[in-house]
Order: sequence, then structure tokens, then C-alpha cells
Amino acid sequence: MKIANIGGQPHLITSASTAQPITNAPEVLTALTQPASLTLGPTFQFTADQLEAPITTSQQIFAIGMNFLDHSEEIHIKLPTVPSVFTKFSSSLAKPTATVRMHGPKTDWETELVVVIGLGGRNIPEGEAMRHVAGWMVGEDLSDRAVQFANAEPQFSLAKSFQNYSPIGPWVTSPDEIANLDRLQITTTVNGQVMQQASLDQLIFKVPTLIHYLSGIVALQPGDLIFTGTPSGTGVGRDPQVFLKPGDQLTAAITELGALQLTMA
Repeated sequence: MKIANIGGQPHLITSASTAQPITNAPEVLTALTQPASLTLGPTFQFTADQLEAPITTSQQIFAIGMNFLDHSEEIHIKLPTVPSVFTKFSSSLAKPTATVRMHGPKTDWETELVVVIGLGGRNIPEGEAMRHVAGWMVGEDLSDRAVQFANAEPQFSLAKSFQNYSPIGPWVTSPDEIANLDRLQITTTVNGQVMQQASLDQLIFKVPTLIHYLSGIVALQPGDLIFTGTPSGTGVGRDPQVFLKPGDQLTAAITELGALQLTMA
């Protein structure tokens, strides 16, 4: 199932433009974790601009750097031997049709699969990790490259946490909807031009490995998010480099999970 946040209430998405309100769950995460007992209201038509960020109360947002082989190569960074983790801040979360006011002229795109944690815990074995996943989303890890590379050693978290720099959605898709996560394809377009395109089978560290690794250090909490990494095609990795401009239309999509439609300002 696909659960969206419309007007602060969870809704079951029944088609690209129709939904049913879930009347006995206060928010999307609760609806995802108790699917057998949901009470639904009447079907109605919705538009994309009515969709809010599906998850808004994450205590922890993890992001995995250099998790696609080709992206590590394009930015000339040595491949990690364990997941390379930084954090994003919840104040940067935004709805799937956000207008993003750029902090500076070197704002870059990074479309990613986002994991929503449903069941928390510590020291989660890889073989049990998928039981802790509430669902999947599309995420855009927008990055101010000037801030990121201001020092000799890059700094990630603040460069990627400006207002609206972490759009997510358009809804959360439950794991049972996706037969093979590896076959899903990430696509980023800017003004209709394809900038990134790769399948998730290129992830260096898969979702169970990431959950096992993170939970071995911190206690994962329901509603935590994991941005799992981006493929090649980022603006900073191009020659010459290309960055977003005011008025640009950025589309971040993953097959079967939907798309974010963002306007840069």
C-alpha cells in the first residue's frame, strides 16, 4: 500500500489522483504499522500540491555517502570499506512539490531511496533488518557545494540541511508492494533533461547492511529516515560543473515509488 499525508491526515493512495482518508490513524507511520485495522473514508480526487511530507517527526535522519560505485568515481573519493554516514536535520524536510529557495549558486541535486524505519532497536541482525522497515520513499538530498567544500575536509550535514533541502515523498510505499528493490530505477531530470539514471542494484551497501550497521551504534527509532545514497550525474561531478538556477524544475523519481516535483527559487 501507499500512504500519503494530505492535510495532516494519512490517506491510502488508490491511484495517481485518488485517495481514501484513514480515519483511525493519527499519522502515516501509525497507518503503515497497523495495516490490518485501518478504517477508510470515501474515495476523492487529490492534486499533487495537496501532498505534504509523509514523515515529519523523525528523531534521526541518516544519509549514506559514496554508496554508488559510479558516484564515488565521479567525485574522486576512495570507496568506503564501511558505510560513510552523515546526518541531515529534520528542519530541512519538505513536501514533494516544494519550492526550494537556494542558499547559494552551487546548489546540487542528489536523488535517493529513503528508508522509513517502522520498528526501532539496537544491534539488529541483517537477516531481521527488513522487519524494521515501514516503507520506501523518494528523497532529494539537495546540497550547497560551496558550504560542503569550504574547508579542505568536506563538511556534509549543514551543507545539506538548509530549509526545504530534504524533500521526501510523494508517499510511503510499504515493502510488500515492491517485489525486487534492486530493479527500481532512480531518475533525476532538470527542466526535462536527464541528469541521473541508475538502478538500485548498484548500491554498495544494501538496506539490511545499513540497518545492521547503524543499529550497532545508535538505537534506531520509529520514523527515523535513511537516505541511502545517490548515483553518478550530480552537478559537482560534471566537467564543467553544472548547478541549479532559480526557475529550474527538478524532478526526482524512482520507479514504483513516485516522483518529487520541485521548483528552484
